[in-house]
Amino acid sequence: MKRVIKSLILASTAAVVLTPMPARADGFVTPWVGSAFGSNINNGQATIGVSAGGMGAGIIGGEVDFGWSPSFFGNKSDFGNNTVMNLMGNLIIGVPIGGTHGAGVRPYVVGGVGLLRTQIDGGTLARVSSSENMFGWDAGGGVMGFFSNHVGLRGDVRYLRGMSDLTTNVSSIDINGDKLHFWRATIGVTFR
Repeated sequence: MKRVIKSLILASTAAVVLTPMPARADGFVTPWVGSAFGSNINNGQATIGVSAGGMGAGIIGGEVDFGWSPSFFGNKSDFGNNTVMNLMGNLIIGVPIGGTHGAGVRPYVVGGVGLLRTQIDGGTLARVSSSENMFGWDAGGGVMGFFSNHVGLRGDVRYLRGMSDLTTNVSSIDINGDKLHFWRATIGVTFR
């Protein structure tokens, strides 16, 4: 009988310890649109992308941010297909006002590191093809506002900067010896 009781206590303890706890992370996905501006190369270019991540039970979380800026250096007739893409891993610090469920607001600051990629493929002014991958960083802030448990809006402003100099043989673009840098303002629908 003692053996059966010990076995039941051991099995009960193991079941309690090994039972998965409900997740407490506040995960999100935000497809967004925006504008890249403030670069000495070109201003006001459209950009699109998606951010996905999660906030822990507290105020710290993380995200992966992907952005694509077509015609970043100028129009297609002059510069051909030209783009800037970013893929960043970021740390987010944000305080949930109104809680992590239902309606509420979360102002935040964000920053991280990752990849910046530039590409220029011909055109009447740029008769060369050039692409570069470079290490970069971003920093910024914004606000997530939720109307319900699962849907809200997110507004964001970030500064993105490459760590290496851009080099190209395109004389009409004055980027030789300069690091790629620009601001990006976005707005998107957030699903959590």
